[in-house]
Parts: sequence; structure tokens; C-alpha cells
Amino acid sequence: MKIEDLKPAVGRRRKIKRVGRGTGSGHGKTSCRGHKGQKARSGGTKGPGFEGGQMPLQRRLPKRGFKNRFRIEYAIINLKDVSRLEGLDIITPEVLVERGIIKDLKDGLKVLGEGEIHRPFTIKANAFSASALAKIAASGGKAEVV
Repeated sequence: MKIEDLKPAVGRRRKIKRVGRGTGSGHGKTSCRGHKGQKARSGGTKGPGFEGGQMPLQRRLPKRGFKNRFRIEYAIINLKDVSRLEGLDIITPEVLVERGIIKDLKDGLKVLGEGEIHRPFTIKANAFSASALAKIAASGGKAEVV
């Protein structure tokens, strides 16, 4: 491949404005910037949020709140939802996503203890609430932390 073989992708391509190449081009002398002034200079535009020297809005307003970057956000499921699954002895997060019970697994799965379970099964998850562990153990099932 040679440099002369290169061509733009298929579709409309706008020609670039070549400025400062003589008066005959239509973009010569002041290069479409007008005469003098802040906007005619190089680097002459102020950034977003500049209010003419007045204290900008983002600095006038107080800072509020805190976002923990290390927070683990679990997809949650209750035991009443798990007990609806018939014919499964081992329940994993992948099975729950596959069946459409959980839409997004996020950082893992946490099982909460709302509802009752009437048959023993093994459930694998990243975290369990204390009440969920107690109910799973009472029914004769097993809770495995993945």
C-alpha cells in the first residue's frame, strides 16, 4: 500500500478550510478571524463556564455529597423469588440471568431473606443476609459463597 492509494471512507467528505493562503483564496490576511481583539489571537477563547471574570457558577455553589468509588453494588434477589424456581437443585447467578429473573448481575449477587422456602436446594451467590442463611439452613439447603 502506498500513500497515494489512501482514500477516505465511503460517504460525504467536507473539504477542510485552508486559511492564511493569500487573498485570492477568500481566507487570507486575517484568516476569517476579523480584526484584532481577543478572539483574533491564538488561544484567545475562554473555556466553558467562563463568566467574564465573575465567579463562575460551578465555584459559587457548595460541594455536596460523597461517591464511594470502591462500593460494591449487588444485584439482589429474595428467597420468595428463588423458591418459585421448580426443578433446580443448584441455583447460580448465571441460571437466574438465563431465566430472566435478574436483568443485570452488576458486581455480584446477594440473596435476601424475604419469603419462605419449602424445599432444600443449593444456592451460590456472592453474599447472603443473615436471615437468608438461617432460612436456607432451616430448610436443609446449602448456601455457597462464590
